[in-house]
Amino acid sequence: MPDSVKKRKYDYTLLTALFLLLLIGLVILYSTSAYNGEVKFHDSFYYLKKQVFATSLGIAGMFLMAQIDYRILRKFAVPAYLAAVLLSVAVLLVGDEYNGSKRWLSLGPFSFQPSEFAKIAVILFLAAVVTKNADKMGQMRTLLKIMLSVLPIAGLVGASNLSTAIIILGIAVTLVFTASPKYGQFIWMGVIGCGFMAVFLAFESYRLERLAIWRNPEAYEKGYQTLQGLYAIGSGGLFGRGLGESVQKLGFVPEAQNDMIFSIICEELGLFGAGFILLLFLILIWRFFRIASHAEDLFGALIAAGAMAHMMIQVILNIAVVTNTIPNTGITLPFISYGGTSVVFLLMEMGVVLSVSSLVK
Repeated sequence: MPDSVKKRKYDYTLLTALFLLLLIGLVILYSTSAYNGEVKFHDSFYYLKKQVFATSLGIAGMFLMAQIDYRILRKFAVPAYLAAVLLSVAVLLVGDEYNGSKRWLSLGPFSFQPSEFAKIAVILFLAAVVTKNADKMGQMRTLLKIMLSVLPIAGLVGASNLSTAIIILGIAVTLVFTASPKYGQFIWMGVIGCGFMAVFLAFESYRLERLAIWRNPEAYEKGYQTLQGLYAIGSGGLFGRGLGESVQKLGFVPEAQNDMIFSIICEELGLFGAGFILLLFLILIWRFFRIASHAEDLFGALIAAGAMAHMMIQVILNIAVVTNTIPNTGITLPFISYGGTSVVFLLMEMGVVLSVSSLVK
């Protein structure tokens, strides 16, 4: 029976974990943002209403992408990547600045972050390029050419958003590593990557300042957010204060509904509640791995592997920042933190993975 008339069967374990995360995320978001919404906009539901709208839009986009045969997307991979580069250039030239970061483009009453689109564009682009060069992946020259092709978008995004640049490079390394029959050459790539990162950090003085704050947050005024986040985690204990009972969200943790939302989760739900949310993320990552392992072709496998790398790196970075394990990089927790652009493109990415899963035998 042709693929076009086959009844599509999606990964329902992935969908269940995903919708649980979305539901929990909306509840936590309201609990975390109600105070800020009331103070700033005289509407405790302000952030929740915007997030519900973005989530609804993202779910519609997800099911739309799930209905499309992912193999068709291969012809759009390069145009999508070029569009991401152009949008990133536009951010640097005419982007809107918020809280000292220029990451947004305005389209009438709406604004969005092109860096979120860049993640899914890079996954599709690299999946297409690696598939095309599958028989040459054992050659160091091929690996370097593929990694160099990602540097323009990584550099443009990294100029204003280092954390997203790290995710993009992490996705690239994961996909190249997945398709390469040799592993020794990745040692040299790691050395080059560390050198590139050192130069990138030294290029802007504020990044070196973040390293100093990370090492000793008590000695710097800008370490206030980190310290308050740690206080929130510590005060939650094993079972938390109770949903809605956080003290730190009442102005102590700045913009608690964004990057630092995991600290409020720990305060209100405790380590057990935070552990349950991490378990849902692990289920997502496991399902991505299963889909990648059983995909019908290399292109589909690399899409699922790219989504797995994206989710894994972003969750690890967010939690590492909140717990002060690494310097503050300004990264959101997927499906939980406030951010319309993030949730829309994440859900569309999930739709592409579901399309891959529908053809898994």
